[in-house]
Amino acid sequence: MKRTDDRLLPVLLLGAQAVVWPGAALVRGATPTAAESLAAVLVGGLVTVALTARRRRPVPVLVLAVAACALTAGPLPAGAVAVYGTAGVALALFAVATERDTTTALLCVVTLALWQLVHGLTLHGIGGGGDGLDLVLTALLYATATCTGLYARRLRSARQAAERRLHRAEAERHRLPAAERGRMERELHDVSAHHLTAVVVTVEAALGLRDRRPELTAQAVEFAAETGREVTRALSAVRTPALAPQDGPAPEERLRELVAGFRALGQPVTCDIEALPDGSRGDTVYGIVREALTNVVRHASGAPTTVRCTHDAARTEIVVRNAPPEAIGPATAQGKGLGGGRGQNFLRGRAREAGGTLTSGPTPDGGWEVRAVLPEGSGTSPVPSVPRTYRLAQFVAAAGLCFQPLLPFLVIRESTTPAGPGVSAGALFALLAAAQAVTLLWLRRAPRAAWGVLLVLAGLWPAAMAVGGYAGPAVVPPALSMIATCVALALAAADVASGEEPDPSAGMRRFAVPVVTAAVHTAAMIAAVLARGGTTPAWAAAGAATVVVPAAAWAAGTRYGTRRRAARDTHEQRLAEWTEEAVRDAWAERRRITTGLETTVLARTAEVVAEAEAGRPAATAERAREALAAMRALLDTVRGGEQHAELRPQPTLQALDLLVDQCRATGRRVEVRIGDRVPARLPAAVDIAAYRAAETVLGAGGPEAGVLEAGGGEPTALVLDADDDALILTATGVSGAVRGAARHRLATRAAALGGTLTTERPGTVVLRLPLTTTPDDEDVTEDGRRGTVEGKAVTGDQEVSR
Repeated sequence: MKRTDDRLLPVLLLGAQAVVWPGAALVRGATPTAAESLAAVLVGGLVTVALTARRRRPVPVLVLAVAACALTAGPLPAGAVAVYGTAGVALALFAVATERDTTTALLCVVTLALWQLVHGLTLHGIGGGGDGLDLVLTALLYATATCTGLYARRLRSARQAAERRLHRAEAERHRLPAAERGRMERELHDVSAHHLTAVVVTVEAALGLRDRRPELTAQAVEFAAETGREVTRALSAVRTPALAPQDGPAPEERLRELVAGFRALGQPVTCDIEALPDGSRGDTVYGIVREALTNVVRHASGAPTTVRCTHDAARTEIVVRNAPPEAIGPATAQGKGLGGGRGQNFLRGRAREAGGTLTSGPTPDGGWEVRAVLPEGSGTSPVPSVPRTYRLAQFVAAAGLCFQPLLPFLVIRESTTPAGPGVSAGALFALLAAAQAVTLLWLRRAPRAAWGVLLVLAGLWPAAMAVGGYAGPAVVPPALSMIATCVALALAAADVASGEEPDPSAGMRRFAVPVVTAAVHTAAMIAAVLARGGTTPAWAAAGAATVVVPAAAWAAGTRYGTRRRAARDTHEQRLAEWTEEAVRDAWAERRRITTGLETTVLARTAEVVAEAEAGRPAATAERAREALAAMRALLDTVRGGEQHAELRPQPTLQALDLLVDQCRATGRRVEVRIGDRVPARLPAAVDIAAYRAAETVLGAGGPEAGVLEAGGGEPTALVLDADDDALILTATGVSGAVRGAARHRLATRAAALGGTLTTERPGTVVLRLPLTTTPDDEDVTEDGRRGTVEGKAVTGDQEVSR
């Protein structure tokens, strides 16, 4: 399909050129010579074939088309390459703008326009060559093609980014519940297996030595009680993971403390640890080493073990190697039966999530080795930048092309001074059009200054007609001056209609901008007509027509902006629906596993603590083994028993980490912070309403949400805090949430609980929810309002992770 599209336009241009010449010449009775026909066929065939490859090699195609038309324009009759020299070159410029970077596109069009201007000056002089409208019209055609190409490239990039976000959201919709289930499985296994294994090994070792060293028994039960309480705290953290990395020791210190803990269990471990990565990658290294050492304690307790971690700019390597275990001994018997057969799978899963690999197997001497390699970087290839030497070569070549027409003028000294005014009207029109085109580039950065410059330049066209001695139709120059301002009007109207206008006074400009523009252009048109001696009906008709054009441009921009806003709303609605479904399913998985955790592992761990505090080491070891067995049984049943949709609990602030992960997975930059003053327990209505408000805010986002993949733009920041009587949710960088349906939903949720919504600052939402609104045992409906939900009770035991 792409090849068919690439061939269609060049073939149509070939047909149009045949109609213009020799078709028109044959109609007038002028028969071209054989040489002229052959030259025209060769040029037409060459340019047509070249234009079919314009997407793959746009710049060479542009150079070839321009060179072919320039070399044959003189020898061939007038109009022989007219279509190729205008529409053909414009098509090549459009391809350059869509397929290459902005600098290259602007450099090509500016170089081409300057080349034609210098070429015209060398042929006709500053004041010759007629009125010069042909040069102005050609330059406007080239500029229009380039700007259209740049805009098409921008739209294509935005559409591709939106499609990628939708694809990721759809993939995450199915992946997030499984990922949450896998995370909890891994965390349960790591926390419970490591700590409870340490309890079993320590207590049973103390029991084996109690006849010779009875003091070890008291130390072992004290260690078991403290470890059991640590297991309870760690498993509670598994139920509600932190939204942001917590302050703590450096990764190297954490790893050395881990090794010291295993040494305290009697495991001879030596370590060689260099600098380690921070963040999630450091957590991955810690988890791999902890699980590997735990497996050593289980299967080769007492065997000398070596831990080596190296880290550089390319990768992080972890090696845990242990010597062969003793044949049969008390140390080996202590770890017997503690493994569940899942450790190797979890190890590989951790490495795979970090983009690395993990291998494990026996060593030549009969020991065991675990080796993991984690590559650095995010896995996304950076956008290649243009080398400076290449850019310098571009500008040098452009400068050479611009001055190429001056070579004959510099060599041949004799010249004649044309009669007429010093500067032609065409040159003045070209300068004004170029100034308007440059001003359009600053329209978004400095809109007020750009509009002022555009209106001033529009008023200078009648003066250029008088100074340059323009003798053509009086309405043509003022009509040409309206092109740039109409483009600016259409862009401004599109921004207002699509909701992307950042200026709060956009509503006033809805009427002020087109009115002022129409007034300026009407005055310029009337002045141009009156300067040529036009009558009252003539200038009145011209002025009336001038009023209609800006209004039409504003209406066209408004229509396009409305369609763009509808498409964006549809896109955001689909994202919101998929995000809600993914978070709801993942939250159901978390609640289901948490329920099993509370009734099995935590209950058995509480028994371990009770037996240890009572000073019964044998019973402590037995209860620790039972807790390990309960953990294995829970992991066996984790993947079964999927809940029905109608039984899934409503997400609360405990599910905020799932919502943030889903938003980040779809290309959004989200930062969340929960203040220390947020209560550990919230009323159910406030807990659910706060989560729903955060879901609405992050789902609405803004027009910049689809272009944040490259790291640009402002991130969305969500801050939860509280005072004496209210929970305060503050969101910044969410311009889409301060208007329309999103703001209405937020206001409804706040009003239902007696709260307030403030959107005074641009892109900022402040929501206050009273903390004394609904009793904890009251049911809450889906939209946060008070009521009863049949078959589903919402309890007030939700805790907020801080």
